[in-house]
Amino acid sequence: MSATASVVAVTAVSAATLGIGAFGLRISRTTSDFYVASRSVGPVVNASAISGEYLSAASFLGVAGLVLARGSDMLWYPVGWTAGYLVLLVLVAAPLRRSGAYTLPDFAQLRLESLQARRVASALVVLIGVLYLIPQFQGAGLTLRALTGAPPTVGAAIVAVIVLVNVLSGGMRSITFVQAFQYWIKLTALLVPVCVFLVVWRHDGSPQVGRFQAADWVEPLAGQHALYLTYSLILATFLGTMGLPHVVVRFYTNRDGRAARRTTVAVLGLLSCFYLLPPLYGVLGRIYALDLVHSGRTDSVVLELPSRILSGAPAAMLTALLGAGAFAAFLSTSSGLVVSVAGVVSQDLLSGHGDGVRSFRLASVLAAGVTLALTVASTGLPVAHAVELAFAVAASTFCPLLLLGIWWPRLTASGAIAGLVVGGSLSAAAVVATMFGVSGQGWMGAVLSQPAACTVPLAFAAMVVGSLASQDRLPPNRVRTLVRLHTPEHIEVDRGPYDPERPMAANRSSYENDRSSYDERPDGDELDPLIEYR
Repeated sequence: MSATASVVAVTAVSAATLGIGAFGLRISRTTSDFYVASRSVGPVVNASAISGEYLSAASFLGVAGLVLARGSDMLWYPVGWTAGYLVLLVLVAAPLRRSGAYTLPDFAQLRLESLQARRVASALVVLIGVLYLIPQFQGAGLTLRALTGAPPTVGAAIVAVIVLVNVLSGGMRSITFVQAFQYWIKLTALLVPVCVFLVVWRHDGSPQVGRFQAADWVEPLAGQHALYLTYSLILATFLGTMGLPHVVVRFYTNRDGRAARRTTVAVLGLLSCFYLLPPLYGVLGRIYALDLVHSGRTDSVVLELPSRILSGAPAAMLTALLGAGAFAAFLSTSSGLVVSVAGVVSQDLLSGHGDGVRSFRLASVLAAGVTLALTVASTGLPVAHAVELAFAVAASTFCPLLLLGIWWPRLTASGAIAGLVVGGSLSAAAVVATMFGVSGQGWMGAVLSQPAACTVPLAFAAMVVGSLASQDRLPPNRVRTLVRLHTPEHIEVDRGPYDPERPMAANRSSYENDRSSYDERPDGDELDPLIEYR
């Protein structure tokens, strides 16, 4: 009965996802709809969509599994993932929206006026997107196996197909409605069962197993090199959020910088509500399902608790509800990642393969297909740790680019590229080594497991040193660009001929049709035709 109810629930969520996506298709007509929903998403809907997209397999399953396995020390994960939005709110959200860009590579080119910087940023977007997609597909396989006994590849393939149908049909416009709906599905799916479990726990006499020590909060990741591991995790989660392509692209869908800030505040509230719940599942797992630690199945504690605490129809119904919420988590995050990766690939690699929408759809198929193949090939890391490694790469690359690009006028293309290459190559090497089972001893093993504390400072240093060494090649229009980033929209400024509401391809055509409207370099060479703002 439990398996049947779970299959029905997962099918219902999938059908609802496709139905809402079909509604988005009816109002998706332009390239702008596909990339940024024509920048018309209100703060409340966008906050729900961002939260739905951000709360991935690591949040729904991984946090509870880590708390079950290692106790209160793992609460640093949800704390860091939520606090990352506070940094994003204060330093990045509004200027990024005012940039008028569609993707992080667009921002890199706008700020640095360099095609080379754009290409490096594009490669990193694809890398981070794929690294983040892999644990989503892993989690889908784990969930379907726990619910029905199906092979892990079946769940991963189902999620990939549903995501592709939605993305191919309506792009960002369609995905926005889907993700907003899925946030509330996920919150309900965790809230209702945990309330039932707590009532049963109280009825059982409030049993306690594996009580946590107060000292855990001083140095959470106990063991060898614990202090380094703790602060490396904090650095990755606090700074990695602003570098996640599928998160950042959401701020381009707001109407203006003020709406972007309001969206971020709402996201902080929604995430805080959600992250109160997974740790409760981990604590209850220590009471009712401690054997999962010894069997190495801690990531499945959320799905197995109903059958451990209850029996019969109530257990089957709550398991089905949790299974539906888990699938909503995989679908929403995977959708956002595919959109962000496809947007970059279609603009930078497939621009010659038909119009913007056609290239976008082809890129979506490539992104999902390649990631599905890598998921099958990679070893099974804990879901939350796999996501954390993607955060480490994001913190080591786009975080320095955004902070220095927005707030430091002396950043140059050479310095930015140096920082992106240093931070990206070192963090990616550590991630790939960990994902494919390569581990080191002592400090080497600690750095491979948590690279951010080393790679983030090195990336910042490389950008600063590289920029100071190339001050003769400062972007000619940097002052005007910085004014654009920091001036509220209601203040009239000369924003040049670039229209931020049009896609890159349209601005490229505008350049080709009217070269005389763009500035020229002092030596007579024209600026690159893809630079968005003059």
